Amino acid sequence: MLLVENFFQTFTKKKIADATKTTETIIALSADSKKIVDEMVNNAITAGGTIYSDPQDQGWMYQRSFQDLDGHQWEVIYMDMNAVPQTDSSAVSQN
Repeated sequence: MLLVENFFQTFTKKKIADATKTTETIIALSADSKKIVDEMVNNAITAGGTIYSDPQDQGWMYQRSFQDLDGHQWEVIYMDMNAVPQTDSSAVSQN
């Protein structure tokens, strides 16, 4: 649920964190394609958000991040589960 700050304050007795000065949460969303990742982040930037970090493209995983107007960090990720690198099971400790 996304709430305006004054209404959100009615749910807690604690002070609400200033996300422009501290990290209170990172919100990660999954997308169905790289194109949708780009669309979501570009829409956020158009609405006044800012780029938080450089895009990361590992082939099987694509990620972009932005910061919203209140300073919250968002990550939008596409993962191609069919292309995830296989790990070498012999390298995993059996202890």
